[in-house]
This record gives sequence, C-alpha cells and structure tokens, in this order.
Amino acid sequence: QVQLVESGGGLVQPGGSLRLSCAASGITGSINPMGWYRQAPGKQRELVATITTGGRTNYADSVKGRFTISRDNAKNTVYLQMNSLKPEDTAVYYCNAKVVFNQYNYWGQGTQVTVSS
Repeated sequence: QVQLVESGGGLVQPGGSLRLSCAASGITGSINPMGWYRQAPGKQRELVATITTGGRTNYADSVKGRFTISRDNAKNTVYLQMNSLKPEDTAVYYCNAKVVFNQYNYWGQGTQVTVSS
C-alpha cells in the first residue's frame, strides 16, 4: 500500500517559519524526483520545489531564497523548510513522488499552511 504521509502544516504569522515533512512508503522502485506543490483557493496547483536523488533542486521563483527543500534518500522522505512566510503562501501543500520506472506520480493528502496575523 502506497502512502505519502505529510506533516508540519499549520497557522503562522507573516514572517514566520514552518517545516513540512513527507515520508513515502510502499513504493516499488526508485523515486525521482520528490517535491512539493501547492494549491490556493480558486487557483491551480503549482510547483513549489523539487529535488532529485542527487540533490539537484528546482524552485518556483516566488519562493526562491525563502524556502529550502531537502531529502533523505534512505528514508524516502522530503522536507520543505519555509522561512519569511507571506500571506500569499497560504495554500494546501501536497507532497509528490515520481516513480522512475513507470513515471507514475503519487500524491500526499495535503497539509494546510495558513499565513495570517
């Protein structure tokens, strides 16, 4: 049974920080890349950041310099450190894992991040 279990969302004031975690289990084969996407109310899901097994990262322009993605390959776990949060970062954040051999995308259930004073 494939599971992507996310944690770490919540309510934070502007300028604050949160750390999201996502642990993948039950997936056969290599996962590359892993990443985070987000969806705000009334908007389409968008890329936040991805990371390969080799550590190569890709960020949306809107989060560069504020968010940092990292990965523990042995644990199939990906993290997203979010600093200097802004109200426009408010969204449901989804973990993504792409299986190498069949290019299938698995998604987590989503975790709410709300940035508000």
